[in-house]
Amino acid sequence: MANNTPTFKQLLRHPVHMLAFGFGSGLAKKAPGTAGTLVAVPIYYGLLGLGEEVYLITLVCISVLGIWICGKTADDIGTHDHGGIVWDEIAGFLLTMYWVPFSWLNVLLGFVLFRFFDIVKPWPINKIDRELQGGLGIMVDDLVAGLMAALCLYLTSQLI
Repeated sequence: MANNTPTFKQLLRHPVHMLAFGFGSGLAKKAPGTAGTLVAVPIYYGLLGLGEEVYLITLVCISVLGIWICGKTADDIGTHDHGGIVWDEIAGFLLTMYWVPFSWLNVLLGFVLFRFFDIVKPWPINKIDRELQGGLGIMVDDLVAGLMAALCLYLTSQLI
C-alpha cells in the first residue's frame, strides 16, 4: 500500500474515510479487500431480519452513497482506488447475496465467488476498472463483480 494510507486514528477523525475503509478493515496489511468483504457478512446477516424491501433500499443507499464516499476518500488521500478503500466490497458482497436464501453455505459460496470475480476481474469488470474514474469507477466494477457472483451463486443454489 502507498505511503498515503491513513492510520486508524486518522479514520476516527474523518467519518467518510472510516466508512470508505470499511470501519478500519481496509487497513489490513494483507488482503484488505477480503477483510472488507468479511465486514459485509455481519451487515448482511443483520439486514436479513429487516425484510427484502429494507435490504434492497439499504443496498441501493450503500451503493449510491458509495460513489461519493469512495470518490471523496480517494481524492482526499490522493490515490485512485486505494486498496484500503473497501466500501465497494461491502456493496458488492451485499449485491451477491440478494437473490439467494440465507444459509451459511450460501454465505461461504457467495464470499468466495465475489472475491474471485473482484480479484480476477474478467470482462467486463476489467474494462470498467480501466475506463471509469473516481468514485463511480471504484464502485461499479465491484457491483458488476457482485452481479456476476450473484448469477453464479443463484444458479448453484438451484442445483443444491
